[in-house]
Amino acid sequence: MIRKRNIRNRVFKMVSVGVVDEPVNQMYDILSISALLLNLGASVMATFDNLQAQYGDIFHIIEVVTVAFFAIDFILRVYTAKCHFPKETEAGAIKKYIFSLDGIIDILSFLPYYLPFMFPNGAVAFKMFRVARILRLFRINAYYDSLNVITDVIKSKSQQLMSSVFIILVLMLGSSLCMYSLEHDAQPEVFSNAFSGVWWSMSTLLTVGYGDIYPVTTLGKFFGIIIAFLGVGIVAIPTGIISAGFVEQYTHLSTVGDSTDTELNFIQVKITENDDWAGKYIKDLHLPDNIIIAALQRNNKTSIPKGNTLIHEGDQLVLGSEPLQKDKFINFKEMKLEYGHSWIGLRIDELDISRTTFIVMIRRGNKPLVPRGNLVLMEGDVLFLYSVTKAGIDL
Repeated sequence: MIRKRNIRNRVFKMVSVGVVDEPVNQMYDILSISALLLNLGASVMATFDNLQAQYGDIFHIIEVVTVAFFAIDFILRVYTAKCHFPKETEAGAIKKYIFSLDGIIDILSFLPYYLPFMFPNGAVAFKMFRVARILRLFRINAYYDSLNVITDVIKSKSQQLMSSVFIILVLMLGSSLCMYSLEHDAQPEVFSNAFSGVWWSMSTLLTVGYGDIYPVTTLGKFFGIIIAFLGVGIVAIPTGIISAGFVEQYTHLSTVGDSTDTELNFIQVKITENDDWAGKYIKDLHLPDNIIIAALQRNNKTSIPKGNTLIHEGDQLVLGSEPLQKDKFINFKEMKLEYGHSWIGLRIDELDISRTTFIVMIRRGNKPLVPRGNLVLMEGDVLFLYSVTKAGIDL
């Protein structure tokens, strides 16, 4: 049972984009991204008749192989769904993944390709759903924290954006009804009913202005001018919301480096052949409460050790809290939560923090605390942060 769980955890880390602590995980990410880019490239090239005539067989082979990879990837994600949703039952975790946005995108990445074999009459409709594969590109966000700002802004400003969209829809419907009343008698074939002006109001409000439908009466033209002016302001509302969200998000992320930023001193210990710690797990060391192992270096690779991490001969451990000579693989920072800081009152697992930054210890008063996910941060807490530079992370 334990062996099966360990295998599933390793598979989960492999299919999770951005977990690069082992070569196999890095290779799988490269393979996944390459398959997606090849598939999209072949799909685009196949739309050119001359290329399709000359390289059609190659495009077909690329699609067959990459779609098969997408199907295998989906099966692996179903197999590891329990790792992604540990609080759910086995069936509940699989159901939650399948009906999540990621799960739906994964299904649409391969299933529409195979459905025409069972339902030939729907081949054209099924091809349309294959476009969903391009949404898999958003998984590259796991490598770049800056790209995640886009989704974070949309999530944080979702209520304001929905309000602006609602205002646009109301104004669009209202202007359509008004224009119908003003123009119906003059242009009964153009503004034939209340909804016939929706196209005009949409093109005017959103400043598209195709010119296929336009007012001809004096009042209609005057009203059109007013709507055009309102359209400029209405479109600016969601633009301003998103722009403000970007500024807030980048400012928030920069607080990790811009808050009280000082070097933190630690002590570095190298494990020798005859050391008592060699061959033991971290959890079996029985360290005092005020001593922590903040980082471990092995074969020029730095990781954050867990309780089940086995200490090897030659390992270099970083312990708090005596002076430590500065080493290129260590990047510890100290940050004090002053009054008004956005992290005050949040649990650690709720923090919006970089994927390459970890909280290794918290000092509250004179007491060191282990940064567990359910720990609520308070004003005056001092956070010791470990930032990854070139080293991998043992998650």
